[in-house]
Amino acid sequence: MVTAAREGLLDAARVALARRPWSAVRMVDVAAAAGVSRQTLYNEFGDKDGLARALVRREADGYLAGVERALAGPGGPGERLTATAEWTAAAARGNALVRALLTGCWEEGLPAPARAPGFGRASAPWPAPAAAPGPGRSPSPSTAPDRSRADGPLPSPGDLVGLVRDRAVAVLRAPGTSRAEVAALARSCELAVRLALSCVAAPPAEGDVTELVRPVLPPS
Repeated sequence: MVTAAREGLLDAARVALARRPWSAVRMVDVAAAAGVSRQTLYNEFGDKDGLARALVRREADGYLAGVERALAGPGGPGERLTATAEWTAAAARGNALVRALLTGCWEEGLPAPARAPGFGRASAPWPAPAAAPGPGRSPSPSTAPDRSRADGPLPSPGDLVGLVRDRAVAVLRAPGTSRAEVAALARSCELAVRLALSCVAAPPAEGDVTELVRPVLPPS
């Protein structure tokens, strides 16, 4: 179970990271900002790398919660995949940690905790839907991950794309869909995410992610 103290520490770490490079963030300052002792901070995360790993994990969960909401929205598969692509691009543009997770490009000043081997879909259950995020910020899931998962290995960009693709297929496939149709849907889902990420890395000269994605997705 995630405690209020742990969430407060993660919030304080996120605020600190917005103000200075991660290398300049001090554990004692994070604890003070959260209103807890430094010992509580070390009890929760072990060390600064543990705090960084938990913070990055929470941002990944927030991004996935936004994907869940996009897939649960109105319209047919094409419209909901377009919404997923729009959210992916917006989350990556507005949140440096989400952008790093999705692209693998960790900017100077960000925490870049090592990804432990063995990350798999079994270790990354899909997060519960969350409330709408504030401007430029990915949402926090309404049900926070348990501590063991939050402290566990982090997803690679490929892991995240695969999670989104598989979840989209699970939500959008109709009863009685053939294997060939499921495979085609999976390709469309992955294409939508990858096109969204291409817009983050190289913004189109005209239009936006919606205009780029819609023509290659299944009709709604």
